[in-house]
Amino acid sequence: MKKLLSLLAAVVLGAAGTTACSSGSEPFTGDLSGTTLKVGDQVAGTEKVLQAAGELDDVPYTIEWSSFTSGPPQIEALNAGQIDFAVTGNTPPVLGGDTSTKVVQAYGNDAVGDAVLVRDDSGISTVEQLKGRKIAVARGSSAHGHLVLQLEKAGLSVDDVEINYLQPADSKSAFEAGQVDAWAVWDPYTAIAELSGAKALVRATGVANGYGFGITSDSALGDEARTAALRDLVQRVARAYIWADEHPDEWAAIYAEETGTELEAAKLNTRSTRLAIPLDDKVNESQNSLIDAFVTAGVLPEGFDFGDKVDTRFTDDVRQYFR
Repeated sequence: MKKLLSLLAAVVLGAAGTTACSSGSEPFTGDLSGTTLKVGDQVAGTEKVLQAAGELDDVPYTIEWSSFTSGPPQIEALNAGQIDFAVTGNTPPVLGGDTSTKVVQAYGNDAVGDAVLVRDDSGISTVEQLKGRKIAVARGSSAHGHLVLQLEKAGLSVDDVEINYLQPADSKSAFEAGQVDAWAVWDPYTAIAELSGAKALVRATGVANGYGFGITSDSALGDEARTAALRDLVQRVARAYIWADEHPDEWAAIYAEETGTELEAAKLNTRSTRLAIPLDDKVNESQNSLIDAFVTAGVLPEGFDFGDKVDTRFTDDVRQYFR
């Protein structure tokens, strides 16, 4: 786990120019070899799946990787112009506030890897029994959104429980030490914890939408060369996820070797591979329901339309990879 949480991302160098489409209808014909994209990553997920799928073999621009513990710090880095692109879960772009970012791609799965965990000997068997209990979760993460929805479904509010906002490493320590009664988290942490004896009290399937998003900074979208590079990158990410979905054993073996995760946990983690889906009204409506839940819970002061954060300029480029 320590190795998993402390991985530092490498810099991948591209060597040649390419022809890509700019933000308009005319193709970008410039040389991208002098262009750098700064990309945020979590637990080496995006970088390693691209690498495993062979999608980093011929990149015509430079990618500089930065490692983050969860989605909310990625949103902060995007807003500050420290990175140009990152893949997050469904909640970070909702709780990120008024940021200088746009959602440019959507991904989906059945959310089975997102869970509220309890210790096997806890005696807790229902969400209702979490009333008055301590729950660890990373604020603004997909797990935070899942937790709010599960509490709402059970007729509880965030005021009925004691939420401890902790990043995954600290949540893990608190959970294992018995300092919290439950832990809301996502894969690969869910997979690792389950194989270590934790029990999934509830999973997000059928409750949370399981979406992930490719998010860019406004400054990157305002730059013609970086926009062309982003147009290429979102296609590579979509293809890489398809490869991972079609080669789960190979992906698990590579992930385990690269991150130091136990192979069985890496195999379990493949259940959370997200595939590219249309960034459409269905996605916007589901995200708006999540926003409403946060407003009802008092986490957000007021609602907004998720569609206002969406930029669909890359949709036609990725359409062939939708699943």
